[in-house]
Amino acid sequence: MTEVRFHGRGGQGVVTASRLLANAAILEGKFIQAFPEFGPERAGAPIKGYTRIGDEKFTIKSAIYTPDVVAVIDPTLPRLVPVTEGLKEGGIVVINTPQTPETVKSELNVQGTVAAVNATNIALETIGRPIANTAILGALVKVTDLVKLDSLFEALLEIFKGGVGQKNVDAIKRSYEEVKVA
Repeated sequence: MTEVRFHGRGGQGVVTASRLLANAAILEGKFIQAFPEFGPERAGAPIKGYTRIGDEKFTIKSAIYTPDVVAVIDPTLPRLVPVTEGLKEGGIVVINTPQTPETVKSELNVQGTVAAVNATNIALETIGRPIANTAILGALVKVTDLVKLDSLFEALLEIFKGGVGQKNVDAIKRSYEEVKVA
């Protein structure tokens, strides 16, 4: 089983990203859980989303405290929230940032892999809005192989139809190609 913890702010699509990843895994016959963690926060408050993916059934019902992968949608959160807390040894951080992965690795003291992509810029250029959740998924799929890219596209297009869906597919493709890893 692989555990992914998403970090973002209310309104940035954390819940959607978590569910899209889970839906792509379902399409591949995998077992999943996807759920958010937030209370009565206002839009813009830090929130978490969780996704578990496995080849066999599992019964864990808790938040993810020791993730294999951390995906950071909002680039300002590492200064405010301990986004790498509990990250497993050799874990992966996928982060929306214009910085190099080497810089992020040093700043966050990550011992595993850091994948950096300017997902906000990609979202602005492909979708026309600074909602970077789908772009982060492109980078995440590239560095984890949790699901196939085509499965992610299929899951996305089941929810987002027409032009909006295609723009998000384009954001995923660009992020998949542009992510840098250290």
